[in-house]
Amino acid sequence: MYLCTTLLEKSELSTLSNVNPPGGEVMPPSSGFTPTAFPEAKSFASGVSVEYAHEENRKWYVFRASYGREDRALDYIVDHGTYAYIAKRKTEKIIKGRRRRVLKSLIPGLLFAYATDKEAEEYVKRSPEIPFLSFYYNHFQHNANGLNPPLTIPCKEMENFMLATLSHNRHLMFVEPSRCHFKSGDLVRVVEGPFIGVEGKVARLAGQQRVVLQLPEVGLISTAYIPTAFIQKI
Repeated sequence: MYLCTTLLEKSELSTLSNVNPPGGEVMPPSSGFTPTAFPEAKSFASGVSVEYAHEENRKWYVFRASYGREDRALDYIVDHGTYAYIAKRKTEKIIKGRRRRVLKSLIPGLLFAYATDKEAEEYVKRSPEIPFLSFYYNHFQHNANGLNPPLTIPCKEMENFMLATLSHNRHLMFVEPSRCHFKSGDLVRVVEGPFIGVEGKVARLAGQQRVVLQLPEVGLISTAYIPTAFIQKI
């Protein structure tokens, strides 16, 4: 077991098919799916959708959109045929005098796109419609020119991250790695419940037993409460 101090308040990530449009509109209901079936990426601007499928020439790029414009960037990227994903958290907002649940970015400004190298360069450097988009760089590596390369996430880690966030559980957390104190390095898999298939390490957060997974060079994500009976050591 290990203890962590959370970076954000209790939060929730979402799949693209359930990301709310800009302006804080009400979050639509989520739909069910299996651990190996991820929902389509969907552009709310045009209704275009793109299915996720493994391709050898694609990588999971991490992009940064300035001034909270990741939804606009997402719409553009999906409109151009690239599967993309934004991490969201559920929160409450007063809309026309009524308290409503909405989704806001969990990791402000970040979005993920399963793109080819050429597509990624096109979106960042040659797309005047989204001049606010830039690469999120890997500060732990250097290329031949001594510069930090754009950060990419391995498919296995990215899929584990998406799988962990598909439940829309309001108790999901984004965790600051530097504030984690590891006591056990055992890798586990969730074998029952809404987080089935998720792999990570057991931690105690907010007084509850949870499973924490890592998104390389981005941060740690915690599930909601997981009973011991639902956890299997790998």
